Amino acid sequence: MSEQEAAPSREAPWFEQLVREHATPVHRYLARRVPADDVEDLSADVLTIAWRRRDEVPAGAELPWLYRTAGFVVANHRRKSRPIPVGEVPEHPDDDDPALLAVRDDVARRALAALSARDRQIILLHAWEGLTGEGLAEVLGIGRGGADAALSRARSRLAAAWAEQDPA
Repeated sequence: MSEQEAAPSREAPWFEQLVREHATPVHRYLARRVPADDVEDLSADVLTIAWRRRDEVPAGAELPWLYRTAGFVVANHRRKSRPIPVGEVPEHPDDDDPALLAVRDDVARRALAALSARDRQIILLHAWEGLTGEGLAEVLGIGRGGADAALSRARSRLAAAWAEQDPA
């Protein structure tokens, strides 16, 4: 049996299953990182990339692959640097997401801000997206041991930053 025959079919039913299982986590991932007005479009962009590159999506690691792709989509989106008129900024953020409640805590915000961008990414992928082990390694583009070590170091740095922000 050739490698082509052994690979699962990556046609419409595969993609429909991918969307059913992972569209909501991808949407939440993006909602925590971009303005609410952009979440739907960026979610669609991530899923469009998944369809176009479906042969590259690793079986069993679809969600980490989608998170990694979403991270690239967010980075590209931010590079566009579109100014937002002050008149369109909502007065109150959406209170539905528990992760957003966590970042409203001033001590937590300052501690996260004190981390490097990479440490913050690792902490948020672990805490908010629930990634560990192989999933975290896939998103970061490193091996499992490296991901475990990076998470451990990021946690240590977060604990130190937390202690600096809230000595009590």
